[in-house]
Amino acid sequence: MGVQRYYFILYNTKKRLFPVLISYICEKRNTMNESNVNIIAGLRPVLEAVKAGRAVERVLFRQGLDGELFRELQSLLAEKKIPVQFVPAAKLHSLTSVAHQGVAAYLPLIEYADMESVLSEVLQQGRLPLALLLDGITDVRNFGGIARSAECAGVQLMIVPSKGAAPINTEAIKTSAGALARMPVCRTANLREAIYYLKDCGLQIVAATEKAAQTVYTANFRQPTALIVGAEDTGISASALKLADAAVRIPLQGGIASLNVSAATAVVLFEAVRQREAKS
Repeated sequence: MGVQRYYFILYNTKKRLFPVLISYICEKRNTMNESNVNIIAGLRPVLEAVKAGRAVERVLFRQGLDGELFRELQSLLAEKKIPVQFVPAAKLHSLTSVAHQGVAAYLPLIEYADMESVLSEVLQQGRLPLALLLDGITDVRNFGGIARSAECAGVQLMIVPSKGAAPINTEAIKTSAGALARMPVCRTANLREAIYYLKDCGLQIVAATEKAAQTVYTANFRQPTALIVGAEDTGISASALKLADAAVRIPLQGGIASLNVSAATAVVLFEAVRQREAKS
């Protein structure tokens, strides 16, 4: 086929071809991102991994999957509050070359820490607690950037929800400059319960929101503190915001309405560092 003939066909079929091409590119991009995460596939392997107590980020099921082993696994996942998602078979084919039997599980690249154990150790050591809760942070680069700032600021534990959080893949770890491999990251099925626990342990809950009346520079971070930050588009969820003891904002001087969430988190954390350094 000549070059002119080829471009003629391409031009006349672009309305059908281009959407398919764009869809393919997006799918390949997602696959490349997700390939950074450890994956196990197959009904029995995933079931045994969950039974053995392996940490599982989430499980993908092929749409329409059924059977006794599937129902057993589904019940176990619900009991352990592990997120599940039903996807087309093509999605599973793109993730693994093994016979997946309609099931694939994402395993984290880090070992999650136990929130109660970490906080108990911090208190026993006589350190002033500084915790960070991420509410709806799904962008991998923002997540990694926040973790890097948190580790540099001396945050002792970072808490993320099981659902609605960025995957901890190699991109996240790289963006964090290795911070995600150094600092304790705790995962919770219910962010509200985690907040209640922190409050019971004597930590004040401070929400970073642009709608706050108080600025970050007038808040008191010289006491046990847990900072909550939310996604750039939706902010902190209303249910979590209601539990905050204080809300703070960063006073902006320019024409842009807000900072990137990673930058904003760094500003608030290092104000806490400044206050605590001045106190000592």
